[in-house]
Amino acid sequence: MQGYIAFPDITPEIFSITLFGITFALRWYALAYIVGLLIGWRLVLRALATPRLWAAGPPMTADQVERLLTWVIAGVILGGRIGYVLFYQPGHFLDRPLDALKIWEGGMSFHGGFLGVVVGAFLFFRAEKIPMLPAADLMALATPPGLLLGRIANFINAELWGRPTDMPWGVAFPGIAAQDCPGIVTVCARHPSQLYEAALEGLLLGLVLIWLVWRRGWLSRPGQLMGLFFAGYGAARCFVELFRQPDAQFVTEGNPLGLAYQIGGYGLTMGQVLSLPMIVVGLYLIWRARHGNA
Repeated sequence: MQGYIAFPDITPEIFSITLFGITFALRWYALAYIVGLLIGWRLVLRALATPRLWAAGPPMTADQVERLLTWVIAGVILGGRIGYVLFYQPGHFLDRPLDALKIWEGGMSFHGGFLGVVVGAFLFFRAEKIPMLPAADLMALATPPGLLLGRIANFINAELWGRPTDMPWGVAFPGIAAQDCPGIVTVCARHPSQLYEAALEGLLLGLVLIWLVWRRGWLSRPGQLMGLFFAGYGAARCFVELFRQPDAQFVTEGNPLGLAYQIGGYGLTMGQVLSLPMIVVGLYLIWRARHGNA
C-alpha cells in the first residue's frame, strides 16, 4: 500500500458541561448548521439590499427572511429525518417505529432535508404572498455554506466516509471504517469523500452562485439560480457517489458496490437515484428562465 493520511485527533464535541447531573455538549455538526444558516442569512440580506440585482425589485423584506429561517430549520430537521427513514432504512423503522424519533443516534438525509425545506418554504411564501421563483433563488444562494460546513463536520465525525483507496490522500478513518476493508491486512485508507462533497457542493458551487449573482445578474431571471443549484448539486453528488462508501443495507455479496437499483450489470446508488431528478429539474428551470414561460 502507498502512503496515507492519518485521521486527525479531533473529537466530535467542541466542549461539554454538566449541570445538575445533565450533560450538555456542543458538537461540530450542530455548530456547522448554526454557522451555515447565519452565513446564508447574511448573503440573502446582502442580496436584498442591492437593488441593481433585481429586475422587478426584491421579493421579500428582511423581517420576512427572519421569519422564514424558522421554517427552514424545521424543514431541515424534520425532512432530513423522515427522508433517512423512508429512503435508506424503511425496513428497520417499520419494525421499530419509535427508533425514528431517536435523532440523537444519527441518521439524516440531505435529499429529505431539502424536500422538507421546499415544503416549508412553499407554505411560507404562499402565506406571505411572496413570489416563489425569486425567493427560491435566494434560498439557493444561501444553501452552499451550510453544505460546505456540514460535510466538514461529517469528516470530523468520521462518518459517511469513502471507498477504500491506495491514493496518497486516502485517510485512515477510525472505528468500523478501519475494519471493513476486504483483502487489506494493514492500514485501511479511504477516500475522504466528505471533503470531496464539501469542495464541490459547498465551496465551488457557492462561489459560482455568488459570482453569477453579483457579476452576471442572474437574479434578474427568476428561477435561473435555483436551477443551477439543483443541477450543480445533483451532478456533484452523482460524481462523489463513485468514491463514497455505499450505505451498509445495500451492500451484499452479489452487490459489493451497494447499488440501490440495477439493470443488467449497471446500476445506481441511492444518492445518484435521488440526485438525477434534481439535475433534470434544474436544467428545466434554467431553460424556462431563459426562454420565458413557454
